[in-house]
Amino acid sequence: MRVETFTAIDGIHHGYRAPEPGAPTLVFANSLGTDLRVWDRVVARLPTEWGLLRHDKRGHGLSRSAQTLTIETMAQDVEALLDHYEITDFIGVGLSVGGLIMQCLALRQPQAMRKLVLSDTAAKIGSPELWNPRMEAVRTNGIASISEAILARWFAPSYLETEDFAMWKAMLERTPAEGYAQVCGAIRDADFTADLPNIAQPTLAIAGAQDASTPPDLVRATAEKIPGARFETIEVAGHLPCVEQPARFVELLSAHVTG
Repeated sequence: MRVETFTAIDGIHHGYRAPEPGAPTLVFANSLGTDLRVWDRVVARLPTEWGLLRHDKRGHGLSRSAQTLTIETMAQDVEALLDHYEITDFIGVGLSVGGLIMQCLALRQPQAMRKLVLSDTAAKIGSPELWNPRMEAVRTNGIASISEAILARWFAPSYLETEDFAMWKAMLERTPAEGYAQVCGAIRDADFTADLPNIAQPTLAIAGAQDASTPPDLVRATAEKIPGARFETIEVAGHLPCVEQPARFVELLSAHVTG
């Protein structure tokens, strides 16, 4: 039985499952304030012969923190894992800031990345007026001081009433404050708008219909600047449709991977 093996390389905690011959390998990048478990419900629904690589960003989950972080340095962390496992052909799947990381990798690894999936993300997310106060609040008073506002933007209102919700609240609030703040700064400083026409990979862009963090119109506008990209919404889902509606997410993902 093929299983995903978890370990760390250079302080980057990750899980890897090699593909069977001829099967694709999917490389995942997570959203702010989550760890690799955000993909659990997706992974559980994928064909068992497909390869997987997912990881915790620096300062998130079990990964070691860094002195500074940019989207480029986080993309380099993924490249280190790709090199370690000799992955030269993969499909990039990025959620929120993970989508920024995958946009960066699409440009840096045009031969290796075969296809791209961008979920609830954009070429530019927010502004200093959004991110700077959040970084200050987290560094001063901790993530729990603003978690209610963050979580209200993450999920569809109906999901906030479920028992499931407590797990994601705990994951967010247990993220190290400095790691969270550093990634906020990386998002603030990133802007791939001018680079979108240079993304050559067949691209699927997905948005939760009730996403208040990266609203569907923002995701659609990003997709429209990528040649040939397709845009889809997932109903009854906010910023994390892979959590709220994993079956529909996998349906769209699988069609894109195999199409």
